[in-house]
Amino acid sequence: MAKIALDQHSVECAVYGGAILGGGGGGWIEEGMHVGRLALEIGQPQLFTVDELDDQDCLVAVSLVGAPGAKEKYVKPIHYSRALELLRKQFSMPVHGITTNENGAGTTVNGWFQAAVSGLPVIDCPCNGRAHPTGLMGSLNLSENTDYVSYQAAVGGKAGRYIELCISGSLNRAASMIRRASVEAGGLVAVARNPVSVAYAKQNGAPGAVQQAMAVGEALLSHQGEAAVEAVVSILDGKVITTGTVTGYKMETTGGFDVGTIQLDGDYEITFWNEYMTLEKDGQRLATFPDLIMTLDAKTARPVVSAAVERDQHITVIVAPKENLILGTTMRNKNLLQPIEEIIHKPILPFVFQHSTYGCG
Repeated sequence: MAKIALDQHSVECAVYGGAILGGGGGGWIEEGMHVGRLALEIGQPQLFTVDELDDQDCLVAVSLVGAPGAKEKYVKPIHYSRALELLRKQFSMPVHGITTNENGAGTTVNGWFQAAVSGLPVIDCPCNGRAHPTGLMGSLNLSENTDYVSYQAAVGGKAGRYIELCISGSLNRAASMIRRASVEAGGLVAVARNPVSVAYAKQNGAPGAVQQAMAVGEALLSHQGEAAVEAVVSILDGKVITTGTVTGYKMETTGGFDVGTIQLDGDYEITFWNEYMTLEKDGQRLATFPDLIMTLDAKTARPVVSAAVERDQHITVIVAPKENLILGTTMRNKNLLQPIEEIIHKPILPFVFQHSTYGCG
């Protein structure tokens, strides 16, 4: 049991550790630092473990939905707070805490600004301990409960693209509407969604994953260059796969997602759907989502998300097996993982469920 008063060091560790656990997605370091610092300027957000609340208490998840690489995206901290405000007005029961949907440079600190404004605590029980592309992957397997009524609110965009949306209905339909709203808003929206009990969140979420991100960030920031990379793979019991030059990069923003491929030294290929999905060498699979695949600047060890990779860039690729991450139950749901195959046109399920892919080759 713990109550942690979040401070500047917490922000730095959470953002940089979140960037690693984002696995190519999960937002931008600069935006995460901005939101985290702003939260500290206006209040004193606190991080609670799930044991600080009663099992019947209500939690609401907050997230960003959309394509991080979209050129017209526009989400500000006030949009985060507004989305939570709209949801609390729409949902009749009191809310006792805020959770983030995932780990990422921007998403690990999801909820910190809202907590500072509202006085609610941030609860260390993300829907998932790594970043993932779809809203359903961050919805605690509620997609398997046909009786569940999803409440969601989304805010984002500027000028003529500004959107506020409140919706309730089946989870699939609500998630689809939120994704469409992100496209209409320019590529990204702040979202508050899916009230659940603490007991349900503990069973289906990733308790302790925020503190795991902080520990990874601490390891990264306590070292420099290659030593920082080694510290990260050590704490995750992972592996450095290669360091090389980006010889090919292709990305398309479509349907509210960033989709593309990275070629490294002509030998390695990484596919991404916001997050990195597969890593192969000469056609042989080395890692498969939800294994963690991440790219870092080869000189500085600064995490580089999929939307920021550039041709001729010198990067290091690391992986960590899914067993070493704190994952929600959605990462074991075949129905939610199968759509990845349709997007990247590579097999996923045989590698995830039939054998471990980490370290092959």
